[in-house]
Amino acid sequence: MFKTEIAAKSTPKAELTERKILDAALDMFRTKGFEETTMRDVAVAAGVATGAAYYYYPSKDAIVLAFYQRSCGEMQPRIDDAVARAAGGLDQRLKALIQVKLDYFAPYRGVLRALLKNGADPAHPLSPFAPNNQSIRDTDIAWFRKIVADSGIRAPKDLGPHLPELLWMFQMGVIYFWVTDDSPGQGRTARLLALGSRIVTTLLKIAGLPLTRPLRKIVIELIETIKTN
Repeated sequence: MFKTEIAAKSTPKAELTERKILDAALDMFRTKGFEETTMRDVAVAAGVATGAAYYYYPSKDAIVLAFYQRSCGEMQPRIDDAVARAAGGLDQRLKALIQVKLDYFAPYRGVLRALLKNGADPAHPLSPFAPNNQSIRDTDIAWFRKIVADSGIRAPKDLGPHLPELLWMFQMGVIYFWVTDDSPGQGRTARLLALGSRIVTTLLKIAGLPLTRPLRKIVIELIETIKTN
């Protein structure tokens, strides 16, 4: 997790101010846009001096990273509960896990849309793929590793080590689709998640067949290429 020196020294009053600035910034990003919002705008919206805003967050990027960190931490018990209550196999666990993310981020959907331009570039520090977000990715991937193990699916030995990351990539695809989904109540995303989870599970069940080995080899090569770049 990302921990700043400021966070480590926080008092209750400082934590309240820090959160107030963060919440004000997220609202500004949603209504005004990330690029268009300045730190001065954030300070005014939070009711603090501009210097105070910079004291807690040296940049807008730092604010977004703090949002990612807070979100990850707050979602952990929700994911734990959802996965524990999910009935059925991997498809239901996968759907339940990703649904927690969609439900949690629903109030911030406009924020994520505003950040999409930067987040789509893997080299950008705000991208989920960026090195500084590794700890959050590791936390996510650990959950996918757990639901695979709990579902009892036996993945082929060559694919098994890569499977949690594949599921994480599936999750990111669903989230990106959801952010831009303007169908009523994001109904298209709900269908995508349900059908996608079933398809992924079905493919894994047949992945051990000898005829799928050439395809697995291509998939593994693709994963390793993405990780290398």
